[in-house]
Amino acid sequence: MLLITGITGHSGKYFLNELVRHNYSGRIRVIVRNKESIEFIEKTGLNIEILIGDLTDELFLRDALDSVDILFHIASIFYSENVVKAGVINNVSRIVLVHTTGIYSKFKSASHEYQTIEKNVDNLIKNASYEIDFTILRPTMIFGYLNDRNMIKFIKMVDNLPILPVIDYGRSLIQPVHGKDLGEAYYQILLSKKINKDYILSGEMALSMYELFSLISTYLDKKRFIVSIPDWIGVFLARLLKILSFNKIDYVERVQRMSENRDYSHENATNDFNYLPSSFKENLKKEVQLYLSSKGNKK
Repeated sequence: MLLITGITGHSGKYFLNELVRHNYSGRIRVIVRNKESIEFIEKTGLNIEILIGDLTDELFLRDALDSVDILFHIASIFYSENVVKAGVINNVSRIVLVHTTGIYSKFKSASHEYQTIEKNVDNLIKNASYEIDFTILRPTMIFGYLNDRNMIKFIKMVDNLPILPVIDYGRSLIQPVHGKDLGEAYYQILLSKKINKDYILSGEMALSMYELFSLISTYLDKKRFIVSIPDWIGVFLARLLKILSFNKIDYVERVQRMSENRDYSHENATNDFNYLPSSFKENLKKEVQLYLSSKGNKK
């Protein structure tokens, strides 16, 4: 049996689409947080058992992972220790975790926490009384839908601001990945028998923030002026905002990371299971069009 967490999330839905498209015949069990999110799952026609529960509930997880052979954890990295611990207790033979390239950041407030989680997970795997086929997948910035927490913010910025501030001339590189590419990669991983422990799932191309804003401006058909802000000024303003908001608004590390390259090669994934992400520019253009359609419907 295959158990999936995070099936109602963006890449999780695309993974479900791949299972439907390929008419996956195996038994599937999914964990969701509430009944409101299960209607589209019930309509798939797949052999799916739906459990409603909390990934912080250890007793629930032990029951949920009973009789499971493959655990595919797409929900937050912050639940990974819980689900892996329950998986080991239930002798799950294969575990795939979807984590983050944020672990590679030189700024420690987030990356240190990710590293600690992965160290604890690794210890759980190593100390199991049996051998576990274990894989970590690391997507870069995920985009491709109106409610994403990444690209749509940039699109709204370009749409609403005639002057766009960027850190350090916008030279830092990013490599966004579309959720559909991730869903396809998850399915390929599911089918693969011999794979490595760790794969980066980045987008088709790396580009600078300057290039990204320029592309969005073109797709929105709006002329925008891009102004560079030195690193230290951006960090100073973020820290000032944090102080004035009594620590409620903390963008310090986010600003710091804007001067850090976040482009990563997906060569290993391409070589091992033919991971070939789709055109970034075409996907971005579609998301801008989706944004404009949504904006028009609200008028």
